[in-house]
Amino acid sequence: MIPEVILADLVACPDLPGSSNARIADCVLGHLRRAGLDPVVLPGPECDRVNIWASIGPRDVPGMILSGHMDVVPVEGQAWTSDPFRLTAREGRLFGRGTSDMKGFLACMLAAIPDFRAARLTRPLHLAFSYDEEIGCRGVGHMIAALPDLAAAPSGCVVGEPTEMRPVLSHKGKQSTRLVMTGRAAHSARPDDGVNANYAGAEILLAIRELNAALAAGGPFDPRFDPPHSTAVAGVVRGGTAVNIIPDRCEIQMEVRSIPGQSAADVTAQVLQRLAALVPAGAALSVSNEELSSYPALPPAEGSALAGLLQRLTGQVPLRSVSFGTEAGLFHAAGIPAIICGPGSIDRAHRPDEYILPEELAACMAMLRGLAGELAAA
Repeated sequence: MIPEVILADLVACPDLPGSSNARIADCVLGHLRRAGLDPVVLPGPECDRVNIWASIGPRDVPGMILSGHMDVVPVEGQAWTSDPFRLTAREGRLFGRGTSDMKGFLACMLAAIPDFRAARLTRPLHLAFSYDEEIGCRGVGHMIAALPDLAAAPSGCVVGEPTEMRPVLSHKGKQSTRLVMTGRAAHSARPDDGVNANYAGAEILLAIRELNAALAAGGPFDPRFDPPHSTAVAGVVRGGTAVNIIPDRCEIQMEVRSIPGQSAADVTAQVLQRLAALVPAGAALSVSNEELSSYPALPPAEGSALAGLLQRLTGQVPLRSVSFGTEAGLFHAAGIPAIICGPGSIDRAHRPDEYILPEELAACMAMLRGLAGELAAA
């Protein structure tokens, strides 16, 4: 099968995270069934989103997972020179939302099914399609929890995020959190009658800035990453409704990205302590927090069998780390060795005129055929 044809079908599905993924799921299921597979649909707790799982080869022995997410980021506010949801070939490039991140890999997974089936696998290949990765890897955890009922414990997982087909060994973990400070509204002419939630928010903003500076100065450090330490950032601030009203609510959304060996939750906890300390006994100010998303770091696995396998299959020396996060950390946390390797480039992802190169798809197909050969060997 030709991956470009399948990629056109996938790009035509504007499947945004946080909403129903019925259209892209139906597209993937159609390709799986037409290729002769019997996929398993795994509904998420949201009731309008599903993960999809399909296996080729014996299910009672350890095999390899090929994993990719079906959702893409929005295109609003971006200046595209062609329809983002129609695959467009131009100047040797294939343009469309999700071509690099990461429907190119999904298209190759589906296009390679005839090769997988013809290989007479003695160890299985499992195709895993997840939802809501773009808003914090929310979907794949439900699929990982179902694995004991789907197959023997897998021996490894390739997450096909765009790495220009160079294997990647590790990435940082992440936790994003909403912090809310609730005060008391009043007329701005009598500010002492109210409790200004924005002032409390300002203290927390400074606390996050100070924490990030402390991490940069004191570590812990891991030179495999850039920057080589965990980070804390305030990304969204909302407070107040009018200049003549004392604001009774301030919201901050913060993010921590943590190196392996340091928990993102432990870093966030330092901010939560400062948040709680804002509220003296009997004060009108109240505070709350909510985790928005979280996934663990993927620790480096230099010298591992999986790293060696992907180096043989791609002909490229593995890269020690990347700055973006993936679902690979969740597979690793579940006891499944994981590595990142896929067509396209992260530098093109989430941008207008996202594209992938036909030769990158061809390289991915060659890697997948090589993997099938490995799993067919005695």
